[in-house]
Amino acid sequence: MTDFYYDTYESFSYDEKSKPLRKHAIVYIPYSYNEGQRYDVFYLMHGGWGDENTTPGTPARPSTFKNVIDNAIAAGDIKPLIVVCPTYNNTNEGGLDSRSFTLAMQLTRNYHKELINDLIPAVEGTYSTYAMSTSVEDLIASRDHRGFGGFSKGSVATWRIFQYGIDYFRYFLPMSCGTTLDEKEIFAEATDRDKNDYFVFVITGTDDFAFSYDKYRVVEMRKSSCFVDVDEKTNGNFVFRVKEGYSHSGIAAMEYTFNGMKAFWNDMNNTQEKQKKVLSDSGKKQPGESFTESSKIEDVIQHPAFGNFGKLLFPVEKSYYSGETLGELSLMWYTNIKPDRTVEIVNYLKSCVESGKVVFYDIYSEKEKALDTDKANTGLFFFRGNRGAKTAIVNAGGGFVYVGAMHDSFPHALELSKRGYNAFALIYRPGLKTACEDLARAIAFLYENADELGIDMNDYSLWGGSAGARMASRVGSLGTESFGEKRYPPPAAIIIQYTGLSEVTGKEPPTFACAGTNDVIAPYKTMEDRINRIKSNGTDAEIKVFQGLSHGFGLGEGTIAEGWINDAIKFWEKQMTGE
Repeated sequence: MTDFYYDTYESFSYDEKSKPLRKHAIVYIPYSYNEGQRYDVFYLMHGGWGDENTTPGTPARPSTFKNVIDNAIAAGDIKPLIVVCPTYNNTNEGGLDSRSFTLAMQLTRNYHKELINDLIPAVEGTYSTYAMSTSVEDLIASRDHRGFGGFSKGSVATWRIFQYGIDYFRYFLPMSCGTTLDEKEIFAEATDRDKNDYFVFVITGTDDFAFSYDKYRVVEMRKSSCFVDVDEKTNGNFVFRVKEGYSHSGIAAMEYTFNGMKAFWNDMNNTQEKQKKVLSDSGKKQPGESFTESSKIEDVIQHPAFGNFGKLLFPVEKSYYSGETLGELSLMWYTNIKPDRTVEIVNYLKSCVESGKVVFYDIYSEKEKALDTDKANTGLFFFRGNRGAKTAIVNAGGGFVYVGAMHDSFPHALELSKRGYNAFALIYRPGLKTACEDLARAIAFLYENADELGIDMNDYSLWGGSAGARMASRVGSLGTESFGEKRYPPPAAIIIQYTGLSEVTGKEPPTFACAGTNDVIAPYKTMEDRINRIKSNGTDAEIKVFQGLSHGFGLGEGTIAEGWINDAIKFWEKQMTGE
C-alpha cells in the first residue's frame, strides 16, 4: 500500500475553487504489479466517523483488509487489481467531517466532483490502468474496469456516484446504507441507459439497523425500469444479498467488500453464468468466523487476530480460572458470569482487529519491559465509542493476584462504548503498589496520546471492582504524581464496586459505589460508611446497595442490580464540567 496525495478543492466551494486542499488517499497495489499490465480499479469509501485509513490502515501499519485482498488474489478469487481508499472529508483529521450526519450527507452528495475531476485522473495517470489517458473521453471509455463501493456513509457516497458518475463506473457496491435517499432522483441518470452496462451489488446483514432501509430501497429498485434482478432465469444488473446474523460492523464491511470485488472481477472468464455462481456463493455465511460458547479458551488466546496480547484476555496465571470453553469460564471470587457476554466481548475485539482497528496498547516501552518482565503483562484494551468523546478507564478485580478482566472490566468497557464513551480496560501487575503505578501510567499514556486515539481526557472517570476499586480510589485521591508519573488532572468521578476500602483522605473525587448485602469479602456496611464520610467532606457521593447479592456481580445482568451502570453513568455525567 502507498500514501497518495492529490490537489482538489473544498467540496462546498468546488465550482468556485475558492479553497484549495491537499487530499490524501491510500492505494493498494497488488504484489505482482507491473507497468506492462493493465489493472481494474476499485474506489472504496469509508463510513461515518472514519477517514481514508479506516479500512486499509496505513502503509506503515496495514490492516487485515490488505491480507484479505492479498490472499484473494493469490487464490484466484479475484483478479489482481488496484484499490483506492479516499475520503469525502474536506480535511484529513481523523474523520472530523464525517461525525456530523448532516455534513456527511452534504459532502457525499458533492464528492463526485472531486472524484471525477481530481482523484481518478491523479490515480489513473500514475498507475497502469485501462484508461489510455486521463482525458474525459478515455476515462469514460474505460468505465468497464472501474468500480465504486462504500459501507454505511460510504454507501451513501456510492449511490451518489451512481447518480452523478455512472458515465465513469460500471460497478457499484453500496453496503449497509442506513438512511433514506430520494431513489427517484438517484435512479434518474440511468433511465435511458442500456441495462447491461452497469451492475449494482446491494448487501447488508439481518442484524444491521440498515437492513430495513436497504430492503425498502431494493423494493424501489424492482419497481424502477433501471434494474432487473439477477436470478437463474435472467442475467440482470443487480443483486440484493443479506448475511444472516451480521450487524453494522467492520468485519461485515470487509467481507462484503470481498464478495463485491469477487463478483465484479473474479479471475475466471467473467461470463454471466459464472458471475451468477459467484453471486450465489456470496450470500453464504462462512463457517468458523465467530467465536461461540463452545469455542475453546486456548483457541481464543492463540487466535492470530490477538497476536501476543491474546494471553491477557484471561488471567495470565491459569490457576485463577477454570473451564475449557468460553461457556464454561469461571473466575475465582466472581459470580454471575454470563457466557453470552464473554462471547460478545471476544467477537467484538476480533471484529475490531479484522477491520483494521487497534484494540490493545502497550503502556510501557520495550526497554521498560526488558528491565521489569512483569510489565510485559500490562496494557490497555480499547473499546471505542464516538471519536472525541469522554474517556473511562476500567479496572478489574482479582484480589491483587490476578486480573479478572473478562468479567469485571471488559463488560463495563463494552457497555460504555455502546453509550458513545471511549473506554479502556487496564491489564495491570497484581499487587496494590504495582497496580496503582500501572494505572497512573495508563492515565499518562492516554493524556499523551489523546489526539492520536481520538479521545477526550477532560472529565475522565476511573472505574473498578474489588481490587480495581481500591486502585481507582487511591490513584484518584492521591494523584498520578504519587505513583511515579507527573501530575495529571484528577478524574471527574470514580465508580467503584464491592470493595472493603475504608480509608478517606479528604481528597476523594466524586464517588459512586454499589455493593451487595451478602458480600462476605467486602461488607457493604464498610462501603456505606466510607461514602457517608466522603459526603460529610462536602464531596458528591452515592451508593446503591442490592439485597441478597454477593461479591463480584459485575454488571448485575439477570439480577436486581441490572441497570446500575445507567445510574453510574448519570452520576459521572453530572460531574462533567463540559470543558
